[in-house]
Amino acid sequence: MARIFWVEDQSHWIDKFKQVLEESAFDGSANELSIFKFAEAAQQKIALTDECKRPDIALLDARINGRDEGGLSVFNALMRKWPDLPVLFLSEHSGTELEKVALEHHALDFISKHQRNVDEVLCWRIKAALRQRDVRQTASGAEKDRVLASGDLRIDIDNWEAYWKGRKLMNPANAKRPLAPTPRKILRCLVERSPRPVTTNQIAEHLGLDPDTYAHATYRQHVKTLRTAIDRADGGNGVFLQQCQNGFGIATCREDGAYCWKRCSYSESK
Repeated sequence: MARIFWVEDQSHWIDKFKQVLEESAFDGSANELSIFKFAEAAQQKIALTDECKRPDIALLDARINGRDEGGLSVFNALMRKWPDLPVLFLSEHSGTELEKVALEHHALDFISKHQRNVDEVLCWRIKAALRQRDVRQTASGAEKDRVLASGDLRIDIDNWEAYWKGRKLMNPANAKRPLAPTPRKILRCLVERSPRPVTTNQIAEHLGLDPDTYAHATYRQHVKTLRTAIDRADGGNGVFLQQCQNGFGIATCREDGAYCWKRCSYSESK
């Protein structure tokens, strides 16, 4: 079942397309059609709709109740709430400035109501839009599977790059160079084992080094580098370092020579 959000102010167009939209097998079953004749009613519905009942696709008339900006106002409301929602304009005003503006606003398509076999064309375009949505969602899901996340921290497990609030962690000794591989590997280990403490010997084993020769001072220095790198990505105001002292972020544990990762945020530190 596809949930279709449709804004159309003229009854004869609703009568023309309603049945085909309800009965076409866009994803193998009957569809759920929500129709609005006024932009204001559509915007109110958008604001009140729970995420679990979000539409799969939206169809918008460009000019609603004589207002050129009517369709765009609904489009903007949809994009604010669901930026990835496919939106098609179904309008009498193709080939005009309205079409240009809609496409410049990144509408997926602009379909003329007056073209031959418009019913079939509309169904083709909806099916194509839903297929593209499914491909994007699959790709997005695969991408998320390759990211280790904890609060504001993200680690790309393919290349080990680390990001704090979207900012890449850089080498504190040279802001033009990325953080070195060893601190990034330590950070990943701490996050993966969170909130359990990780000792010097465990880090040595994780890095493939001899635990008998890997010094705690080296581990401690890498932790210092990590704390500084995250603090600088956070603006260099010392807030993250204070969180670490308070037992969040990269915290020092009671076990001798151990550290642990505890998800942190500004609200948790207050």
